[in-house]
Amino acid sequence: MQIIILGAGQVGGTLAKDLESEDNEITLVDVSRERLDELHNHLDLRTICGEAAHPDVLAKAGAENTDLLIAVTNSDETNMIACQIAWLLFKIPTKIARVRDPSYLRNKEKLFSKDVEGGLPVDVVISPEQVVTDHIFKLIRYPGALQVLDFAHGLVRLVAVKAYYGGPLVGNALATLKQHIPNVDTRVAAIFRQGKPIVPIGSTIIEANDEVFFIAESNDIIKVISELQRVEEPYKKIMIAGGGHIGAALAHVLEQEGCQVKVIERNTENAKKLSAEINSIVINTDAADKDMLIEENIEDMDVFIAVTNNDAANIMSSMLAKKLGGRKIMALINRHEYLDLAQGHEIDVAISPQQATIGSLLTYIRQGDIATVYSLRRGAAEAIETIAHGDSHTSKVVGRSVEELKLPPGTTIGAIVRGEGGNEKVLMAHDDVVIESDDHVILFLVDKQYIHDVERLFQVDATFI
Repeated sequence: MQIIILGAGQVGGTLAKDLESEDNEITLVDVSRERLDELHNHLDLRTICGEAAHPDVLAKAGAENTDLLIAVTNSDETNMIACQIAWLLFKIPTKIARVRDPSYLRNKEKLFSKDVEGGLPVDVVISPEQVVTDHIFKLIRYPGALQVLDFAHGLVRLVAVKAYYGGPLVGNALATLKQHIPNVDTRVAAIFRQGKPIVPIGSTIIEANDEVFFIAESNDIIKVISELQRVEEPYKKIMIAGGGHIGAALAHVLEQEGCQVKVIERNTENAKKLSAEINSIVINTDAADKDMLIEENIEDMDVFIAVTNNDAANIMSSMLAKKLGGRKIMALINRHEYLDLAQGHEIDVAISPQQATIGSLLTYIRQGDIATVYSLRRGAAEAIETIAHGDSHTSKVVGRSVEELKLPPGTTIGAIVRGEGGNEKVLMAHDDVVIESDDHVILFLVDKQYIHDVERLFQVDATFI
C-alpha cells in the first residue's frame, strides 16, 4: 500500500517501523527534521519536513496516489484538517485521525461523517487514551492477567497470564487441562518461555514463569486463570498517578464499578478541575512523594497505576509504591527500550500506548476481511480475527477441518465464532472442527513475518462472486 503517516512521534514512528517491514511504501511527514532523520537512518521510507495539514506538503508527500492517510500528530485539529484536505483535494480513499480531546470524542457521530452536512471526512477515529483506558480496565477486571483482548464483540477473549508455582496446571501437560476444568472449553494459543515462543501441543508441560496466551468465552476467563496461578482477590482499592485524559477516564469507569479510587495529580489547576468532574479523592502532589504514599496507605491499595505523560515519573513512582507495599503495580511507558527493563520486577505490568493503538490501525491495513487486529509482544506477534468466505472450491479454508489447514509456522487457530445477530456460537478450534463460510476465525501468530501467508490462506479465488 501507498501510505502517508502524519506525525513522527511515538505512535507515528512505531507505526512506520511496523508497516515498513511489511513491504508498504511509507512517507512520513513531520515538522521536526531531527526526528525524521533519526527514523530515516533506520527505516526504508520517504520523509517530508513540513506542516502536516498543508496542501503543498501533502502534494509533495504523494497524496494523489495514496491509498491510506494516517494523521497522528500531537494536534487533534491538525489531524482533522489534514483528513479534510486529503479528501477534498486528493480524494485519498481511507483517512484515519488520532483524536484525543474528550469533547470531540463525545460528538464524533456528528462530527466525523461524510453523510452529515459539514461533517469531517474522517473514516476512522482512534483515541490512544481511550484504547489504553479500556486496556487497563480489563486488567483490573481480570486480576492476574497481563493482557486481555476482545474478539467477536467481546464474546471471546484472548488472555495472557504468567504461570506461577502453585497453579494447578503448572508442571502438567496441556492435555490435562480438560480434566482440571471439565465444563470449560479453552485453547492455549501460544506460550512464551524466557521470551521465546513455543507452539503448544497436548504434551507441552506448563512451567512456572511461562507467559501463557489462552482463548476462551468471556464468562470462563477467571476459571482458566485460576488453573495457571493463585486466584487474586478482586481489585477494589485503586490509586492512580496522573489526572490527565487516561487517569480521569479510568477514575470515572472504576467509580461506576464500585471501586474506591484515589487520583494523584501534580498540577494544581488540573487537580481542581478533576476534583469537580469525578467523585473520587484527588490529591494535589507528586506521585513519588514517599510521605504522601505512606499517609494514603499505599500498602492497603490493590493496584497502583502510573499514567502520567512522563515515563521517568511513572517508573520512579511505581518502584516507590512497590517498595512501600503496593500489591499490584501497573505503569504506562512510552519508550520502547524501557518496556522490557521495567516489566516483571517492581512493575508487574508495563503498558505500551503505542502497541495498544497500533492494533486499532492494523485492522484497516491488513488485506482481506479483517475484523480485529492486536499487536503483541512489542510488535513481534499478532492476534487477528479474520472472516472466511467462499466455498470448498474457491477457498483454501472453507469446508476444511482445522487439522487439514496448512498454517504458516508458529500460527495457531484459537477459536471460531459462527452465526450473527445474537445467535453466535463459539467453537474452540479443535482439530476436527470444520470451517464454514462467514465464520470469524481467531488466529495467533508468534511471528508477524508470516502475516501475508495468513492473508493469502484466507483469500478467495478470483472465480468467487
